[in-house]
Amino acid sequence: MTKARLFRLSVVLGSVFMILLIIVYWDNVGTAHFYLHTSFSRPHVPDTPPTAAQDEEREGLLDMDEFLEKLLSSGLRQNGPLNRKTEQAPLQGSSRPDLGNLEENVRGYDWSTRMARVSLDQEKLQAERRRALREFCANSSFTFPAKERSFDDIPNYELNHLIVDDRHGIIYCYVPKVACTNWKRVMIVLSESLLDQGVPYRDPLDIPREHVHNSSTHLTFNKFWRRYGKFSRHLMKIKLKKYTKFLFVRDPFVRLISAFRSKFELENEEFYRRFAIPMLKLYSNHTNLPTSVSEAFKAGLKVSFPDFIQYLLDPRTEKMAPFNEHWRQVYRLCHPCQIDYDFVGKLETLNEDAAHLLQLLKVDRLLHFPPSYRNRTASSWEEDWFAKIPLAWRQQLYKLYEADFVLFGYPKPENLLKD
Repeated sequence: MTKARLFRLSVVLGSVFMILLIIVYWDNVGTAHFYLHTSFSRPHVPDTPPTAAQDEEREGLLDMDEFLEKLLSSGLRQNGPLNRKTEQAPLQGSSRPDLGNLEENVRGYDWSTRMARVSLDQEKLQAERRRALREFCANSSFTFPAKERSFDDIPNYELNHLIVDDRHGIIYCYVPKVACTNWKRVMIVLSESLLDQGVPYRDPLDIPREHVHNSSTHLTFNKFWRRYGKFSRHLMKIKLKKYTKFLFVRDPFVRLISAFRSKFELENEEFYRRFAIPMLKLYSNHTNLPTSVSEAFKAGLKVSFPDFIQYLLDPRTEKMAPFNEHWRQVYRLCHPCQIDYDFVGKLETLNEDAAHLLQLLKVDRLLHFPPSYRNRTASSWEEDWFAKIPLAWRQQLYKLYEADFVLFGYPKPENLLKD
């Protein structure tokens, strides 16, 4: 036992220098607001009793976790909320984005300002959303794929939607078609991850759209392995425990309609080649299709909404590749049963939720959430969009996205699922 303890001690001490280099040169780990300290995963029960060697290895890992947490905590005490930099002046009103981009132009921005005040109702709403999420994750009778796995079981490539801001201690899981462009802009401003002529951006709407969605702009969990090697999971867990974690969600069927409209009703070369051409061939019996989206649109060759739904339900689709992020289920993007989120926002209450969240994060004096747009994909459209979709398909589609409906408190669309 003494030899085992000496071995563990030597491992920890031998790693100190490496860890310090990582902390000093690669990451500004110690930072601000850590409000709702929560656990991040369900414990994983081994199938077989651990051996003595496995016990020693686990104890060594626990020692490493404890060491890293103490090291990070010391940084937090020095750089905590009371001592964070305050020289940034409050941002002025946001300038309008370049409306030359067709995808943003089609949305129709609402430039009215609506600042919601933090209220008891908002606190109760968040508590209810988080309580419902935890209860359904803990409910053994409610199942969906990968629900029972632990955080350690999630492959690195599935953690690419978790954006980290180490300056303010924030983790944001972005969901495409749920205001993620503007939330990414907010994260860029807060983390100072992008410079304009050597100066960090201060106004989210000044950040060009092409930079917002460039993966190199953001620090995401899937990049940790390249930075930290075998220590990456330990650091992820500590950040998940200490940082404030949030996501924004949306009615799953309305999100699908929005994804279809922006990717297939507008000319998008990438989505035409990757998705529209196969859909048109498989479900519309087209053969000699144009090679460019502009030629296809001129010829009246567009993917229909029934084609899109058939593609989602086709078992061959995910055998070839996982769902694209724009229609992948939220539970697969953000792992809400493995990560205990501190804030669950909804697009349906975006203005109020965004104002509340920025105040909780104590960054509301540094920036404002960009003005929301009047979204033209409304839930009232569902019946019209699904009118030509066979009932059996609608029922299958609900089963495919049922976990997102249930976990995030969206009512089952009974009017679409019955004759």
